[in-house]
Amino acid sequence: MKRRRDEEESSIEGYASVDDDASAANDADDAKSANEEEEDPTDIHDDTNDKPIEKKKKVRKLKVSTTEDFNAKLQKRGIVYLSRVPPRMTPSKVKTLLSDFGTVTRVYLVEEDKTVRKKRRKAGGSGGKRYTEGWVEFESKKRAKEAGEALNMSRITNHKGSVHYDDFWNIKFLKGFKWSHLTEKVAYERRVREQKLRVEMMEVRRENASYIAQVEAGKKLDHIEERQRRRQEKLGGGGNKDAAGQETKRRKIKQKKPFEGDKKAGVSLFI
Repeated sequence: MKRRRDEEESSIEGYASVDDDASAANDADDAKSANEEEEDPTDIHDDTNDKPIEKKKKVRKLKVSTTEDFNAKLQKRGIVYLSRVPPRMTPSKVKTLLSDFGTVTRVYLVEEDKTVRKKRRKAGGSGGKRYTEGWVEFESKKRAKEAGEALNMSRITNHKGSVHYDDFWNIKFLKGFKWSHLTEKVAYERRVREQKLRVEMMEVRRENASYIAQVEAGKKLDHIEERQRRRQEKLGGGGNKDAAGQETKRRKIKQKKPFEGDKKAGVSLFI
């Protein structure tokens, strides 16, 4: 009986020791979590400037469904072409006037050449911006087609006090034309212009280099001639000399006198 009681007491003491270890471990985990909460990396402050360090911005990835919806909307859009843009017409004014037929998403007008603008200003004309042609994108192809058919060769406005009263629309709906085609065209023209400018700069540099080389060669020849002239002056040599200071030999050719006839008889061969 006594041995059984000792075993039971030892077993009870063993379970208590295990529970104490678990509670101690739990206490250590709680203290560690509390320390981690206190030392939050997002709340780190700079000791020198006392400024909080900014968090890194998360990059949001686009979903496939959103991109597909956007591409579908692009396929539904229609574009009209303006072959002539009257003076004092701006992109915002074009958008306002054409918005009566539907939602206008994008407008692109081509500015005139700067040289034309300078010539007009020198002639006493207006120095404001003018545009030569343009493209307008509607949200719907149907609205763009209706605008092209209704506005072509019609007055821009019916208000007599407007500056555009005597101007007419020159507009046409472009079937199968996309805005990407226009951006590709503009990018291609920009590349061609840059390539042309680069070629012209290379040509100017080449001409400048050749001119400098010829000037240097001329200076060398002048120096050589001057040195030879001084040498001849020291030697005291005379005679015929060319531009380089070298003596030249002249050949003497004997010429026969022409026959003039007998002067005494007064007869001549020429009748």
